[in-house]
Amino acid sequence: MNLNYIIFRNLKKNIKNYYLYVFALIFSVALYFSFVTLQYDPAMEEYKGSIKGAAALGASSVLLVAIVAVFLLYANTIFIKRRSKEIGLFQLIGLTKGRIFRILSSENLILYFSSILIGIFLGFSFSRLILMILFKLVGLEAQATLSFSSGALRQTLIVFGCIYLLIMLMNYMFIKGQSILSLFRVVSTAEIRVKRMSVLEILIGLLGMVMILAGYYVSSILFSGKLTGTTELFATMIFILGSVIIGTYLFYKGSVSFIFNAIRKSKGGYLSLNHVLSLSSIMFRMKSNALLLTIITTVSALAIGLLSLSYIAYYSTEQSARHSVPNHFSVLLPEDAAKFTQALNGENIEYTETRRDVIQIEADVAGIVGSDLGEEFGNTMILPVVSDHQVEGVDVSPEETLFTGSNNALNQFMSLRSTGQIELRGLTLSIPQQLVGVDKDAVVSQYFSLGLPTAIVDQSIYAQLAQDLDPKLQSKSSVYIGIDIPDASMLGKADAIFHDLGFSEQSGYMSQPALIFDQKSSMGLIMFIVGFLGLTFLITSGCILYFKQMDEGEEEKPNYTILRKLGFTQGNLLRGIQIKQLFNFGIPLIVGLLHSYFAVKSGWFLFGTELWTPMVIVMLLYTALYSIFGFLSVLYYKRLIKESL
Repeated sequence: MNLNYIIFRNLKKNIKNYYLYVFALIFSVALYFSFVTLQYDPAMEEYKGSIKGAAALGASSVLLVAIVAVFLLYANTIFIKRRSKEIGLFQLIGLTKGRIFRILSSENLILYFSSILIGIFLGFSFSRLILMILFKLVGLEAQATLSFSSGALRQTLIVFGCIYLLIMLMNYMFIKGQSILSLFRVVSTAEIRVKRMSVLEILIGLLGMVMILAGYYVSSILFSGKLTGTTELFATMIFILGSVIIGTYLFYKGSVSFIFNAIRKSKGGYLSLNHVLSLSSIMFRMKSNALLLTIITTVSALAIGLLSLSYIAYYSTEQSARHSVPNHFSVLLPEDAAKFTQALNGENIEYTETRRDVIQIEADVAGIVGSDLGEEFGNTMILPVVSDHQVEGVDVSPEETLFTGSNNALNQFMSLRSTGQIELRGLTLSIPQQLVGVDKDAVVSQYFSLGLPTAIVDQSIYAQLAQDLDPKLQSKSSVYIGIDIPDASMLGKADAIFHDLGFSEQSGYMSQPALIFDQKSSMGLIMFIVGFLGLTFLITSGCILYFKQMDEGEEEKPNYTILRKLGFTQGNLLRGIQIKQLFNFGIPLIVGLLHSYFAVKSGWFLFGTELWTPMVIVMLLYTALYSIFGFLSVLYYKRLIKESL
């Protein structure tokens, strides 16, 4: 038989099963080529002073290759096992193992490198769009151009050529190591079905759930102030990671079967068709796929968590900048403020000026600290203090103090209460005060507060403290000078003047627009990289789960034939399949979302000021994209059921 005829006949026969594999390969190549193109793009070179992204993009391209390589090797393992009978038949008709290997290699060569060429074309076509997205995220006003890089092409072909050689090596070892008899038994031995749950399996299932819940609980108190030492904190993080990952494996190994078995027993042995097609199958399938599902769940949780944290930081850039400096610009010396305002007047830029006298006072906060961390530092803080006469809209009595500029990290670590007794101490005076509230809006820059709250007191108390200052505690400047630009369209010009005067290089001189730009640049780049890597993993892991469903569907096809002959309609079977796919794709998704939620919840305050909106947006988007593969799996089973009779 002609070798070319065999190759093209088999390629045409199997292409319907390879379409999602081809899509994932094309997508991966396109994304990798786009990433590498960014590294060679002249626009990145032009703005490398603003974006230090070449190294980050290079590292992300390596991670992308690792994800894609694992996916392609795993997918190839599934496909080669599915074709084991075909390989056995080739041997029965007299083809040698070497000739069979050449047939498979030729098929893969055509399919693989055709996909690579299409992926490179698409990557080049969309590279300008990807560059525009990157510039938008980092806040750069730059022109994104479409340019083809021969260096990116060469690097892409080398990387994916090496992956192809690994695939061929895997196929060669598989064909070489299998006898004709074993080839006909590969598929039948791929899944191990267990008919009865043992006591050990029940204990494993319970242990898995306990370990996951224990990891969740410890993560919720990780930054509560109860853990004070670095070694203790690191050991706790290792415990959380190990407990959740091992617990997830045990959950798939025993917990799912235990829960579904309990549901089945509650039915008294009378299972509907939907239960037979969904619960009974999942009970045993998930156990044999426990390691794969653990890896998919863990990396999904990592991707969702990292993307949520980076989006939290990006989403909170403006609020974080206002917390660092409440006005658009701040300077320390009156003569510098005069120089800046004179330059603004020269450019006809309107401005408003705010001045606040600031003193540094030692405060005993033992009455409002709810964690052990306060005792570690003696329950005292050096706080900036301002008068209520200099803060618009604030009026406190001589016995009261209001905290402003409080941040989430400090509140979480020290568990600061919003009310309670404190004591303000001068050089000789000790004035008891009642804390009446905590406000997040800052009134002085971080130069004075150093991340701690600012105390607003009555003018009479401020005057007493100002006459009894400890000179060792005072800052270089005792006046906060803030300047605002009412016309937002002139803010960029004012920032350029601030920079030209050399203020941006001086300690304590702060520009809110520059802070926003810097944070958006760094977090935008991180979000860009994490987002595309997460999307790549989502597609590859979704494809892997889809391929597993293809395997299970082919194995269960005789059962569908019997059920159809017994009179069950296609709709009857499809309802059970829909429930099955809801569990197959839903359980890893829900567990991954829970893992990421508790991980983000434990430390989100270190990244920004807003938790729920960024995290919910990321989770909903990930869920929507992930659900596509469940829908495609249902469509595959629908075709399979239709063909079963």
